Amino acid sequence: MQTPLSSLGMLRLAVVSPELRVADIDFNLAAIRQAVNAAAGEGARFLLFPELSLTGYSCGDLFFQQLPLQRVRSALVELAEFSAASQSVLVVGAPLAQGGRLFNCAVFIAGGAIVGIVPKSYLPNSNEFYEERWFSPAAESSSATLDLGGCAIPFGTDLLFSPDHLPECRIGIEICEDLWVPAPPSAQLALAGATILLNPSASPETLGKMEYRRELVRSQSARCLAAYAYASAGPGESSTDLVFSGHSLIAENGALLAESDRFSFATTMVVADIDVERLLNERRRSNSFAAAAGFTPRVLSFRLADTVADSALRPISATPFVPADDSERSARCREIFAIQTTGLARRLRHTGGSKAVLGISGGLDSTLALLVTVKAFDRLGLAHAGIEAVTMPGFGTTARTRGNAERLANLLGVSLKVIPIAAAVRQHFRDIGHDETTHDITFENAQARERTQILMDLANRNGALVVGTGDLSELALGWCTYNGDHMSMYGVNSGVPKTLVQYLVAWCAEAEFSGDIAKILADIVDTPVSPELLPPKANGEINQITEETIGPYLLHDFFLYQVVRLQAPPAKILFSARQAFAGRYSDGEILRWLKLFYQRFFAQQFKRSCLPDGPKVGSVALSPRGDWRMPSDASANLWLNELDRLKADS
Repeated sequence: MQTPLSSLGMLRLAVVSPELRVADIDFNLAAIRQAVNAAAGEGARFLLFPELSLTGYSCGDLFFQQLPLQRVRSALVELAEFSAASQSVLVVGAPLAQGGRLFNCAVFIAGGAIVGIVPKSYLPNSNEFYEERWFSPAAESSSATLDLGGCAIPFGTDLLFSPDHLPECRIGIEICEDLWVPAPPSAQLALAGATILLNPSASPETLGKMEYRRELVRSQSARCLAAYAYASAGPGESSTDLVFSGHSLIAENGALLAESDRFSFATTMVVADIDVERLLNERRRSNSFAAAAGFTPRVLSFRLADTVADSALRPISATPFVPADDSERSARCREIFAIQTTGLARRLRHTGGSKAVLGISGGLDSTLALLVTVKAFDRLGLAHAGIEAVTMPGFGTTARTRGNAERLANLLGVSLKVIPIAAAVRQHFRDIGHDETTHDITFENAQARERTQILMDLANRNGALVVGTGDLSELALGWCTYNGDHMSMYGVNSGVPKTLVQYLVAWCAEAEFSGDIAKILADIVDTPVSPELLPPKANGEINQITEETIGPYLLHDFFLYQVVRLQAPPAKILFSARQAFAGRYSDGEILRWLKLFYQRFFAQQFKRSCLPDGPKVGSVALSPRGDWRMPSDASANLWLNELDRLKADS
């Protein structure tokens, strides 16, 4: 389904390193035109070109020649006319004179006009660079305008540019070396409101510079809570003493969205969709960003044709909590496991305790909690026998899960206690007059609360700490029994989403444990997720599959990230989910489970309002003392009505 990107708060941007001939302005002008036409095929009407892209950066003393300087001015007028015909917006590099001085400039062109001109602030003049030989820095400009094509064009480093179809978006420009100084102008541009930062550059290659440049762009986008686009001159520049590679990048809030191949003599281009709405949300959430002072800019409006697309040109992961790269995922698991074990070890040190109690079921969550507890005891030099692992078989317990739980506890050397709960729960049913054959919420929750009572009482008797097992996804959906498995004395998994739990357990099998323990962990990873509260099938297999009731955790974790981390509205979540789950889930399925997510997320907030302590491990957390503060009686109608509209339109 085609959607205007502006309705999602997005803007499509192309960063181009065009084919180039030094001092051949006609050739370079033609290459820029060709790039504009090629970008239109990608739905991109906004293009950033490198520093001094009309002349080439490496012209040397040819910058003193009047002929190329005059041709640059006429070429800019031609590009302005071309921008109207092509409905494109261009930022190109050009040498321009003002008041008897020559400036290295970025020229913003849109709607048939030259909208504004930004001069370079910092001129490198050491080692291979000699820019002060030809150019003056922005601070030496003599006027706030520059005469070009018979018009007084706004000129200066205080300019921001705003597209009329996305008025909250602000675009600021700095040039090459400006980024490499201790206090880049882009920081002040961001504080003045710039959400997209552009850098036309000519950065030659030397050993190790590519990695440094990439990290510089990525980190500046994170520091400024902005998108940062970097267009670098290509190998068409002079190779007298240097080689240029055309290394161009687009980053957004610390994430690299696109990166070009290097060393191509032909024009190269990368395109990405900038999520301006997300950046604005990030800034509103960051009081330290809002508290910093910025200057008052001159804001220049321009017309930009909207892009209509059925998918975004930006990475949208179906598993936002789980890196796709094996090595990155392994590093993430190691870090999370360290956070979990350190949090629990710190709590045990504070209480002066040497004992812990936790319920184990043979499922993923309780297994991870047990492994965390074992490693926390190792860090503190405590004996594993001080960990009391309690398995409490009930009406739905299967031989597979119980067997895995008991074998794992024995292999880990913890104290295993088996306490069947059926008799106690039946007595409770008799006490409250509940028919055991009625498998309703009372039937299920009575078992969960009986188990929690056992754990709490054992902890009291032994002077131990009850370690919670519930994960972040269950807390988001409220898929836990209030004052049952919802409660503990320290919840080690409360910051870990379900889609990541299985990878953590699998990582533990590979990196922290071996032998028979690793084999059991592998089988636990392969076991269907279930609370095992309803009686098993006749063949003894699990009868109650969680995801058949509440939907796939894969989708719910995606929704959780979109709603809590990105603050995305339903229409944007659907658009992103279509791309992330193309060929896997239909619009109808996505909307069905998204509606259930919103219903449960709002209705179950009361459980999150009184959560036990537990460590935050990622960018999404639901602790009422930390990241998420929400009234327990808030209405979900606004979101549900929007979902109904989306369903009717799909």
